[in-house]
Formats: sequence, structure tokens, C-alpha cells
Amino acid sequence: MSRLKELRKIVNAELDKMEDADKRTSAIAHLYGVSLAATMIAKKRGLDTELASMAAMLHDLHAYKTGSYDDHAHKGAELAREILTELGLTTDAETDMICSAIYHHDDKLVTDSPMDEVLKDADVIHHCMNDLSKSIKEKEQARFDKLCAEFGLESKE
Repeated sequence: MSRLKELRKIVNAELDKMEDADKRTSAIAHLYGVSLAATMIAKKRGLDTELASMAAMLHDLHAYKTGSYDDHAHKGAELAREILTELGLTTDAETDMICSAIYHHDDKLVTDSPMDEVLKDADVIHHCMNDLSKSIKEKEQARFDKLCAEFGLESKE
């Protein structure tokens, strides 16, 4: 079984514990949507698609487990490290890369490492493209515009 498939089993088990069906459905859609976007962005940029997808599958898990977004990126990185260490699927360097991306994913106005940027961009793609009727958050607008240019897409008005 692939590492990503093994990780998804663990994430799915955590999401299945969510009592509110609508929130659970939204969580599944978001994690899988960001995971797909991260895979595509990483492939285009010549980065490790599997690690990008793994980071995306874990990036908001802490928030979904606890129901709180307070410092969710930093706490999410801690949870991801615990999960990855327990599973033993990644090297220390890979775990560090995944956890760094999760740790930094909420700061959309700062540029970090290439893998950190993949997760931030995948998160923005999902936020902005999942429901085209919603307006784009101010902190995500410049990043979304840059992504549209990178992928040859028309930016949303």
C-alpha cells in the first residue's frame, strides 16, 4: 500500500469521529481537494507530489479534531509529526518538510520554502475555487491572482 493511501486511512478514521455530518463532509472535501491541488502544483513545480499530498491531507486535521482554528497551523504541525512518527512512513527529513508546510500554511502573505508554498497555494486554490460564489479573502487575493497567472486561468472578479 502506498504511503499516501496508508495516511488517508488514518485521516479518514479521524474524520469519521466527527459527529456533525455536514462538517464531516466539508472536512473530507477540503482535505481531499487540497490534496489533489497540492499534487498538481507540486508536479508542475518539480517537487515531490506524494509529500505535498500527504501534507495537504494533514494540514487542517487538528482543527477538525478539536473544532478550533486557534493556532491550528502550529498545533496541526505537532499533530502531523505525532501521526507520521507513529506510522513510520516518512524519513525524519520528509516529516520535517511536511510539518514545516503545515506549520506555515496559514501565513499566506509570507513566502517560505517551496513545499510550504505548495501547501499554501493548494489551500488557496481550494478556498477560492470550491465555491465560486464566495468572495476571495483579502489575504488570499494576491496569491490567487499569481496562481491563476501560473496556470493560465482567468482570475475571479
